[in-house]
Amino acid sequence: MGKIGAVFQPELIELMKAVLDDATATLPEWKRTSAMKAEIASQILACAAKGERDPIALKNYALLTVVECSHYSHDISPERRAV
Repeated sequence: MGKIGAVFQPELIELMKAVLDDATATLPEWKRTSAMKAEIASQILACAAKGERDPIALKNYALLTVVECSHYSHDISPERRAV
């Protein structure tokens, strides 16, 4: 059985785009990759699909999730990263 998708109104899509742009702009330039932007967008969409509409909450949720994910790679020792 397929997943049921969310339907977003045009106003919310504009809000989410603004949140994505704002969240991306807060990252250091070297972290502003297409993969990072896609991950932030995914988190914003997931949060909005649950009903969140506050742009600050959407941004904080997306950035917190991305920061938590990126910390993991820094916790791996250089020896393990070389494997």
